Amino acid sequence: MEFRHLGHSGLIVSRLAYGNWLTGPSARDEKTDAACVRAALDAGITTFDTADVYADTRGEESLGRALRGVRREGLEILTKVFAPTGPGRNDLGLSRKHIQESIDGSLRRLGMAYVDVYQAHRFDPSTPLEETMEALADVVHTGRAHYIGVSEWTADQIARGHALARELRIPLVAHQTQYSALWRVPESEVIPACAELGVGQIAWSPLAQGVLTGKYAAAAGRWPEGSRATAENDGSALLAGWLTDEVLDRVGRLRPIAAELGLTTAQLALAWVLHRPGVSAAVIGASRPEQITDNARAAEIRLADDALAAVEEALAPVVTWTAPEPAGPTDPGWRLG
Repeated sequence: MEFRHLGHSGLIVSRLAYGNWLTGPSARDEKTDAACVRAALDAGITTFDTADVYADTRGEESLGRALRGVRREGLEILTKVFAPTGPGRNDLGLSRKHIQESIDGSLRRLGMAYVDVYQAHRFDPSTPLEETMEALADVVHTGRAHYIGVSEWTADQIARGHALARELRIPLVAHQTQYSALWRVPESEVIPACAELGVGQIAWSPLAQGVLTGKYAAAAGRWPEGSRATAENDGSALLAGWLTDEVLDRVGRLRPIAAELGLTTAQLALAWVLHRPGVSAAVIGASRPEQITDNARAAEIRLADDALAAVEEALAPVVTWTAPEPAGPTDPGWRLG
């Protein structure tokens, strides 16, 4: 496993982080979840990403139990706040009330005294940004988090938040964004803005919901049993847009490129993301421990320029460069990664 500073901060993270968005108790048994965490540790992964909303708050509990007994100082734990975690009017958003209550709830579920990075899961237009940043500053100043981050904010929102963070003397060091060889939306504005501010990118869904593993390209519409294409979970809506003949045909063209390099298609796709400027880490999940063991190799791969160019040429016609307007938390189709 390789390691890198998170943005321009002093925090060092593993190049691959283990995320339990779809791997908590709602998606499978906790025994498997714990086995995946152990596989991540065995592969040298020290960075773990979760959120209070995952599996209706049970994701944090599952991760905390799986990490019990592991030296806390040797881990980097990231969690998030924003999405609804209860039925009340104040059980969502980035108000001072929700942030203060949410960090305490996250720490209780994780069984930890602090997290390393506390992330605003989305931007909250209904709360003054000053209120949000002041509440996050209290979280840092009281020792409940060392750093703060944001997720899926626009370049302007990141710049405004970063300016307030500097005034409040707290380190905003990370932006978590959907980013893969198929989804390159952040490249136009967000990644350049973060590079200027010293904010590191944490890429989520670097395998495009599993499409870039190649398993769907070879399935010809007969999706693998137990895959996200056949499961009714939080990933199915995001995945649907990738399961077209044109996309799958193009993804299939990655297979010979990977084979020539002695890699799996998934390893090639992960290595591509890790080669992108500004990316500090990429978040991977798994339904089986051996997937983590296999994919962890990507952190050590050096891709030559011709291999990177071949990936881009294979996928060029189906790359998404511009995102649709984001849905809000009242939209039934809204999902958080």
